[in-house]
Amino acid sequence: MPHGGFSGSLTSPRLDLAVDMGHPFLNRTVDGFIKIGTVGACKVAAEETFECLHKGDVSKHKVEHALKKMCKEGAYWGTIAGVYMGVEYGIDKIRGHRDWKNAMLGGAVTGALVSAVNNHQRHKVVKNAITGGALATAAELLTHLSS
Repeated sequence: MPHGGFSGSLTSPRLDLAVDMGHPFLNRTVDGFIKIGTVGACKVAAEETFECLHKGDVSKHKVEHALKKMCKEGAYWGTIAGVYMGVEYGIDKIRGHRDWKNAMLGGAVTGALVSAVNNHQRHKVVKNAITGGALATAAELLTHLSS
């Protein structure tokens, strides 16, 4: 019986940016801000590009609006990532070792802080803390599975 197959690999481009702020805490916080802030800005760029193509309308006003929205979303996502990275680093230093529990606690604290800053009620703060902890733990575990 004939047999066919395909073999190959798919890799993504890798860009490493190092910003030295003079302290590991600041380095990790700024690194998280830049990387995830860029993801947030790219998300908005993709959405706005789709909207312009879908409607068939591109104007100076729409481009300016898209750029402002990209900056706002990038800063928001980056700030959350920076807080998470800083909290996780602090927990790592307090506990004395690095494992998935640091990610869980960092995500929970970050979720609670972001929720509290957005003036959510107590039950939403708790819900967002649980969600943040779960997402961070899942990301940490998936990172270790792929390595």
